Amino acid sequence: MAARLIDGNALAQQIRSEVAARVSALRARGVHPALAVLLVGENPASQVYVRHKVADCEGVGMRSILDRLPETLDEAALLARIAELNADPLVHGILVQLPLPAHIDTDKVIAALSPAKDVDGFHVQNAGALMVGQRGFRPCTPYGCMRMLQSAGIDPRGRHAVVVGRSNIVGKPMAMMLLQAHATVTICHSATPDLAAFTRQADILVAAVGRRNTITAEMVKPGAAVIDVGMNRNEAGKLCGDVDFERVRDVAGWITPVPGGVGPMTRAMLLVNTLEAAESGLAKAEATPG
Repeated sequence: MAARLIDGNALAQQIRSEVAARVSALRARGVHPALAVLLVGENPASQVYVRHKVADCEGVGMRSILDRLPETLDEAALLARIAELNADPLVHGILVQLPLPAHIDTDKVIAALSPAKDVDGFHVQNAGALMVGQRGFRPCTPYGCMRMLQSAGIDPRGRHAVVVGRSNIVGKPMAMMLLQAHATVTICHSATPDLAAFTRQADILVAAVGRRNTITAEMVKPGAAVIDVGMNRNEAGKLCGDVDFERVRDVAGWITPVPGGVGPMTRAMLLVNTLEAAESGLAKAEATPG
């Protein structure tokens, strides 16, 4: 029996509808949620991602501010623009599209963001808040993965979750979120010997390495929930994930497709984070005397 699909497109549409209703309520109170997106250079994939993000904002009634900046932009100019946006009360979220050109220090740029507007959840203050279980913005991709598990009725409590990948953007925060949901968590990576020995133990398996067919059917525990974060291209140029989807779906209990799985959810959770930034700003303003 084939695995049940966790449909990211359908869930993302539901989330966008919920966000649109909350945006409408904020606008009725005089607050227009706004996301500023900084795109440096001409990276084709980045341009596609940014176009989708701007369209997503428009679709839910948010304001988007897109800065298309030249590849030759110097680091100081980018930091100055971030400072302007940090200080602008009409901007609630700031997203710097990665990767940046090699001459710009990505860590320095992320550190320059106001943690209260860091809707990607990459600032060390937000990463630290996740680590210790405090309130803060969660990175959009693992946040979306958790919502997908929830939508499928999969409770991580007491289950063994295996995360393949240790990036700051997906692998590490994914592990932290699963841990907070009371899973027992194993993190695997490129230096893990006998990867299959770990993945076959997983009740929940998250693949986030960026390499096609890393996870094969023989590596999956029957009935497991398999979340495929990968975005790769096969020989024909077709989009595919890190999981051998056609074969793994015959073993797994649940599986996310690529495309139509984690990708739409990443973008949906960016909208959620931006909305919550605007709501938080309004709550603080109303709580301030005078």
